[in-house]
Amino acid sequence: MENIQTAKMVERYCALAIGILFLLLGLAGFTPALVSLPGTSQSFISLDESPNTYAAGFGYIFGLFPTNFLHNLVRCAVGLLGIASYTSATSARLFNRVFAVAYLVLAIMGLLPFAKTFFGFMPLFGNNVLVNALSAIAAAYYGIVMPSKVMGVNVSQNL
Repeated sequence: MENIQTAKMVERYCALAIGILFLLLGLAGFTPALVSLPGTSQSFISLDESPNTYAAGFGYIFGLFPTNFLHNLVRCAVGLLGIASYTSATSARLFNRVFAVAYLVLAIMGLLPFAKTFFGFMPLFGNNVLVNALSAIAAAYYGIVMPSKVMGVNVSQNL
């Protein structure tokens, strides 16, 4: 019984950690001092100067993670969902499972030349691939693999 309760808490903390990470990355993308364009003195492309949706707010968070306005909104929304799912073990497990699948797909899309900009909406390339893949692996382990181990069943039986 203690193992089950511990596993549920770990699932909840995983959802909370992912939520906080993505919320902070999303908020950092809205902070001009933390976003830069490589090779220029300009911090980011402002909304009124952008020629299209993709260029709106385009820049690199901490000089590492490509982002734009829509990507910042998505990160904030995912972060808030992760934090909200911390309230119960069931919602945390659901969040971890959906997050794992969705962000694994986004990491793969970031590697494909025709989909690395999410078809012209937001950047998925560069270090975003690494962040998306690592967070998806963590969510998959804590949302799918670990509960199966605790219950003593096969992973395919726990889906």
